[in-house]
Amino acid sequence: MTANKNSYKKSSFGPAFLFLEKARRTALADYYEFCRLMDDIADEPDVKNPEGELSFWKEEVSRMYEGTPVTDLGRRLQKDVRSFGMLPDRFLLLIEGMQADLAGRTYQTEQELEWYLLRVAVIVGRATLDILGVKGQQADQLSWELGSAVQITNIIRDVADDKKLGRVYLPAELLAKYGLTREAVLQEEMPSKLAGVLRELSARAEKHYQKAFSLMGLFPRLKMLPCKVMGYVYLKNLAKIRKEGFLAAVPVKLTKGEKLRSVFYALFKTIF
Repeated sequence: MTANKNSYKKSSFGPAFLFLEKARRTALADYYEFCRLMDDIADEPDVKNPEGELSFWKEEVSRMYEGTPVTDLGRRLQKDVRSFGMLPDRFLLLIEGMQADLAGRTYQTEQELEWYLLRVAVIVGRATLDILGVKGQQADQLSWELGSAVQITNIIRDVADDKKLGRVYLPAELLAKYGLTREAVLQEEMPSKLAGVLRELSARAEKHYQKAFSLMGLFPRLKMLPCKVMGYVYLKNLAKIRKEGFLAAVPVKLTKGEKLRSVFYALFKTIF
């Protein structure tokens, strides 16, 4: 399934892209289309051969850097990587993360979970900053803090949905601290002890958000607008999850109005 390359314009995040040059907006749309496609391959049940699809895209990334892509998306991304100096790991690490999902990889410690965070979120942040023209050690640190915060929020939010896919991203050591196992999480609807696990993870995510917002102050304000929007929206979502007690049977998400208020708050904080 291929995401609409202009879908970001129709989303609540659209205002975050208004201050960017057309070439950067287009490149971000292309890259996010790639990310959405990889995610769909790993998660959608109607994909008949997801491992084969991911292998194809791993080869297509190589062809992009060799100048011989065979897909429309590959050809568009080839232009983007040349324009913005994007390294192959911006694509290949994400594919590795999706392959880990398909393989049912589990994580014993929070340090092991960081392996996954790098591949499915942090690397996306690095690619985004490449396109925004923000590079260097501090940019890498920003992508680590914001990417980790956002992905941990996703893990907390999506526990119930991930269970349906037989996936538990919560580190085994952290589960054990609260008297739980991976099997218990999968078998029980939403164990009451799980609230403690998710509350502890949310505190970790909040620290990442705080560091990320601090680092954003080191870069040009308008270039940080997409990062601020992402940060404020997901932080607001985390606050809503916490308010509802962490154990909702369906993912707790912001309404369109709540998301838009966070977007415009980020606009206000950036411009004024």
